Amino acid sequence: MTYNILNGDSLAYSFPEAGIAGEIIVCREALIDGNLSGDTLTEFWQNRAKSLDISLDEYQSYSVSEFEKILNAPDNSTFNLWFGYDLFCQANVWFVLSLIDSLAIRREVYIVYPTFLEEADIWKEFGRADAEDLRVSFSNKVQFGETDFQLARELWQAYKNQDLLTLVQLAERKSACFPYLKDACVAHIERFASGGALSRPERILKDILQKGETNFYKVFGEFSAREGVYGFGDSQLKPIYDKLMAQ
Repeated sequence: MTYNILNGDSLAYSFPEAGIAGEIIVCREALIDGNLSGDTLTEFWQNRAKSLDISLDEYQSYSVSEFEKILNAPDNSTFNLWFGYDLFCQANVWFVLSLIDSLAIRREVYIVYPTFLEEADIWKEFGRADAEDLRVSFSNKVQFGETDFQLARELWQAYKNQDLLTLVQLAERKSACFPYLKDACVAHIERFASGGALSRPERILKDILQKGETNFYKVFGEFSAREGVYGFGDSQLKPIYDKLMAQ
């Protein structure tokens, strides 16, 4: 069985046009923020539902039901993971890999990045990809080996547990499966400031606001252009914006 695991519904709408075989699984999560605790998957699901302020039944229907397709995959399955290079996508893919890694089956796992993008646009993911772009990206997929899986295990555990010191070390590892790993890890680490200093997102946002732009959607566009590595959506940036606007 072949599965194409897509990071979000936007890609799922256009994906069938590419004619790439396999069942579609949609990763409907934003693990870039919210509660990541839980010693078991059941506890993890419960904490995620609370973070999203929805009932467990709603979360089960919307998100968990998709992840369960991974957990129920048969022996000799192939997984193609369609994700971007940015932190938003990387956090999600580390979690997806942890699910695949838990399976007692023979499997092949590949990462498919938006390789059709120019270097200056690498953080834009698959948002504007057409069918040919998807086919090009698929032709450049990279297979996970055991060393890559080991790195993914350590990345998810460090990220989940907010172990920033370990992330600093892991950021230096080299893997074709994570070509912009250091960028994503450093971006995450710099979300946390100490001693009253501003975090990296706060500094950039404050700079934009001080230049006179206060319309949120224009601010969002400027932030995304400057700090696309985060992959932030409205729900990640708006709380920071509101905090700075209230000062």
